[in-house]
Amino acid sequence: MKALGTLDELPGDYVAALSRANLVPLWPSLRSLLPPLAPRTSTLPSHWRWTAIRPLLLRAGELTPMEKAERRVLVLANPGRGLDNLQASATIYLGMQLVLPGETAPSHRHTPNAARIVVEGEGAVTLVDGEACAMEPGDLILTPTGQWHEHRHEGRVPVIWLDILDLPLMVYLDVSYAIEGSSQAAHPPEYAYAAGGLAPLVHGRRAQGAYPLLRYEWRRTREALQALASRSEPGAPVQLAYVNPETGGDCLNTLAFAALMLRTGEEIALPRVSAARVFHAVEGAGDAQVNDTAIAFEHADTFCAPGLATVRLANRSSRAPAYLVMADESPLQRKLGVYEQR
Repeated sequence: MKALGTLDELPGDYVAALSRANLVPLWPSLRSLLPPLAPRTSTLPSHWRWTAIRPLLLRAGELTPMEKAERRVLVLANPGRGLDNLQASATIYLGMQLVLPGETAPSHRHTPNAARIVVEGEGAVTLVDGEACAMEPGDLILTPTGQWHEHRHEGRVPVIWLDILDLPLMVYLDVSYAIEGSSQAAHPPEYAYAAGGLAPLVHGRRAQGAYPLLRYEWRRTREALQALASRSEPGAPVQLAYVNPETGGDCLNTLAFAALMLRTGEEIALPRVSAARVFHAVEGAGDAQVNDTAIAFEHADTFCAPGLATVRLANRSSRAPAYLVMADESPLQRKLGVYEQR
């Protein structure tokens, strides 16, 4: 594509007149807005180490009581996007959250879609519109847009989880806000999804809500990955999507989630896709190659890959599989008609 005229080529009085009229010439910026062949991104391959996060998060528990924090979180910020912007990618926010024994993170609801992956601890529960979701390590728990939620901890050890939200998107669209609420009355899930391909009936009726399943137990996910691995060819990625069990669609409006298993000694290449992706190591350790960046990840580490990045994952262990949960922006991009795989 040929070079276009620059702002410096225009007379100063003309540029000043444009500014006074709140006008800007397009052609000096056109190539940056519409670059040739592939988008430009500020998202960098980034790695957040659990061994660095955990002591700092526990220190936050000593320094800041819940009533002064509401949500005691350390944000995993991508340095390419600027630490002050609180972004892991253009539309993904990541935060590591701590609730101490006896604490309650108060009830609220907000426009961003949210999910959390439990990292460590036991005895906590997330209430989502009153539905009590136990929090066990590896569990994925949804708090979709507009739903009341709070976190209660009656256990004896700290509980920590990774928050994943589409907060940057909602901020960019000027629709991000929260409403505080009162404590919820807890009740068990009305519909219990016990097996794939089978939908529960309650009084002869299927679930009607937009989000019939809020807690995806890691125990069941792990078992499903192992069953899939036993039926898959070596070298074929062992991967499962977290889906809405009534529709088969993505489990959230704007973010997709998947679980991956790397068998012992296995190395895989993931498809090159337009959506930025974040990975969280639920169990095990391994190596990732994101474009030219090498990442050696351990248990509970988190790392990200920008859109259209080449991603290779390897489990160097000869004794135990590695398990990861991945989140990406593909549902949003599909809705906009811009999702692609190269």
